[in-house]
Amino acid sequence: MTNADHDDGATARLAERLLGMRANREVIPPDPNHSVRWHEHDYPSPVARWNYHPEYEIHLIRKGTGKFIVGDHIGTFEAGHVSIVGSGLPHDWVSDLMPGEVLENRDAVIQFDGKWVEQTASLVPEMAEVKPLLEQSARGIEFLGESAKTAAASIESMGASRGLGRLKHLMELFSTLTRAPEDERRYLADEWFRPQLDSQAAAVVDIVLEYVFNNHAGTIRMSDAAALVGMTEPTFSKYFKRSTGQNFSDLTRKLRLAHARRLLERSDKPISAICYEVGFSNLSNFNRHFLKDAGETPRNYRQRLQTGM
Repeated sequence: MTNADHDDGATARLAERLLGMRANREVIPPDPNHSVRWHEHDYPSPVARWNYHPEYEIHLIRKGTGKFIVGDHIGTFEAGHVSIVGSGLPHDWVSDLMPGEVLENRDAVIQFDGKWVEQTASLVPEMAEVKPLLEQSARGIEFLGESAKTAAASIESMGASRGLGRLKHLMELFSTLTRAPEDERRYLADEWFRPQLDSQAAAVVDIVLEYVFNNHAGTIRMSDAAALVGMTEPTFSKYFKRSTGQNFSDLTRKLRLAHARRLLERSDKPISAICYEVGFSNLSNFNRHFLKDAGETPRNYRQRLQTGM
């Protein structure tokens, strides 16, 4: 099969998905037997898409690698990735898959209503300690180091327990996240991020994200993205900016830079090779954008990680 045949097939599948796409305002069913909802799901899955909901979400990735977007932040993940996403903040985790591959129970997810925390705190004053975490989660927070490991263990323990046992592990999880040191937190979306989402916008963005994530190391054209969702380029440009809070070109660049950071961290490939592998065609342009995004050059970024400074 030629590359052209592969691209045409991918385009057809994306267009077919758009026609059947349901609203991406996810409806979270309550769990009558527990204070918060704990569940797990595969990838791909109907619930694993660009979505948003009023409930808060604590998310564990158990297996695989991939790219994620929370608000206007784009990063990469691997097994053990733990994050909290605030009320109404759109998000998506897209795994790197081989054709036909399915990651069973990739995600363990905890979802809860913020009103439940407020009502509980009115009776149990110690729960008030969780409120600052919920306020900070409006941007999304990724947890690192020992905080992530401890939180992941609590999330898994919740799934394996019931009744008071599950509540015990939930309190342990809240304690870990609320007390995580600043150097084990990464705040994600910009504070000013305010998307204008509805069911159609969420569906369109979901299709476009898949196109960008699948092609980030190659050629990405706004004209192709616009054609996937049946829009002209000018209309698509304005629509995408309004729906996601960022330009299409900004999203593409952020994804490529996130992939570059992963390669700098986990490989010894020359910086020039990484530049071209992530889709930049010019080394000086890559260095300039990396410096603006990370606050340091790719070389300094790698050296700092290697020396632990």
